[in-house]
Amino acid sequence: MKAVAVDIDGTITDTARKLCPEALKAIRMLESRGIPVILATGNILCYARAASVLIGTSGGIVAENGGVIYADEEVRVLGNIQKALDAYGHLRRLYPVRKVQFSELRVSEVALTREVPEEAIKEALRDFDVEVYDTGFAIHLTDPAVSKGSGLEMVAASMGLDASRIMAIGDRENDIEFLEAAGLKVAVANADPELREVADYVTAAPYGDGVAEAIHKFILKG
Repeated sequence: MKAVAVDIDGTITDTARKLCPEALKAIRMLESRGIPVILATGNILCYARAASVLIGTSGGIVAENGGVIYADEEVRVLGNIQKALDAYGHLRRLYPVRKVQFSELRVSEVALTREVPEEAIKEALRDFDVEVYDTGFAIHLTDPAVSKGSGLEMVAASMGLDASRIMAIGDRENDIEFLEAAGLKVAVANADPELREVADYVTAAPYGDGVAEAIHKFILKG
């Protein structure tokens, strides 16, 4: 593997969004050996960019579930936010839905707080051109033309890599396309059953400890 791509929330962090020290150490070991790490998230780009700087990753970034990528010091908005806004307007007439904090910084999708069940939202939006993801932190209304997987492929291409040479690690259903795009697919122990089904390897440890486990097993070899 020539690079590693990791989801952030629930993968290198726990449910309280605290970064796992073992994941941090493993990622920095990769970077010290010239193996770039790509961050992928459903969160906004500035959050992911700050995480990248603090953690010390040198790969690109996939944000907003593939709706935004950061590569070669350039931001590209790929998702059509109007699709999500139309769906959100419809939902507001049916349910007391609310956008998450800092939603004004989202440029390709809408993210909602989790008071209304995902299945109810999916049913209400069955005639709208959006994907609905519950990441455990928010419910996302996303342009179906983009995904973390398509974002990973574009970031990889900008790095001169084929995504088949990348190990991807995730935890939720919005990581399915992300893992499918990669050459080595890893789900952490706390992952959704749907993601575990597509993974080549499911770690014994959850969250960031699982990330460190996979990095040592497949890349650092010890």
